[in-house]
Amino acid sequence: MKISWGTGLVLAIASFITFIMFLVITMSTDKAYSYDLVTEEYYKTELEFQHQIDKETNATKLSENISVEKTAEGLVINFPQELEFSKIEGTVFLYRPSNKQLDNDIPLSLSSHQLLVPDRSLVGGRWNIIVDWTYHGEAYYFKKEVTY
Repeated sequence: MKISWGTGLVLAIASFITFIMFLVITMSTDKAYSYDLVTEEYYKTELEFQHQIDKETNATKLSENISVEKTAEGLVINFPQELEFSKIEGTVFLYRPSNKQLDNDIPLSLSSHQLLVPDRSLVGGRWNIIVDWTYHGEAYYFKKEVTY
């Protein structure tokens, strides 16, 4: 039996539509592809973006910026040595893109130029570390993606 070009075209289009519908149904029902939004208040965060850029610019003007090290005890966040650590205020936000329940907000209360995030509070995988801090009224911002 010979298939005409019109029948072949209809079969190809029907196969393509079936394939696309399979992908859509698989992606919308499979829990492995379910991710939380980056932030609940997306538009409010977007409006504050220029302020964040200004704070990042302030951080680049420092002689050394914040650095993050992975150690056996956990993550060590090193603040610039030139600054007096007791006057540094702000928060460290640990954001886990795949699970909102693991997010953690740590207020800064430094006893040295280092802050240790204990190993027990971190699960293996990707983390976004956001340090929003001030020193003598000047605002700074640091963001880094870390795979723990």
